[in-house]
Amino acid sequence: MRRLRPWLPALAWAALIFSLSAQPKLIVDLELGTDKLAHFLAYAVLGALLAHAQTRTGWPPAAAVALGIAYGASDEWHQSFVPGRSSDLADLAADAAGVLVAVTLYHWMRRRGWRNHPPLDGARTDPSTS
Repeated sequence: MRRLRPWLPALAWAALIFSLSAQPKLIVDLELGTDKLAHFLAYAVLGALLAHAQTRTGWPPAAAVALGIAYGASDEWHQSFVPGRSSDLADLAADAAGVLVAVTLYHWMRRRGWRNHPPLDGARTDPSTS
């Protein structure tokens, strides 16, 4: 279970994406262009969650990118079977861009020292920062 735990947030987010993709019509009707932004943002969140998990499990960053893009491709394929929805390569491009930007930004922030900041609850994990 300990090896799976870092992946649970990404799995939960992927399940949310899947459930939204299974809807024949979304509650909010997105205009062309706005829907690409929605795809980018949804997959940026997935990319950040995958980057966090791959960091915790020692996988290379390319694994987070590959998993995110593969999930985006499978989601587009899934939508081709949902009445009222369609598969779109431009959506997949927005998904891939979101994943790539988020994974890159996540690792850039870690290199810049973001990981050394204390947790939000104020607890210190490194005694040398006291």
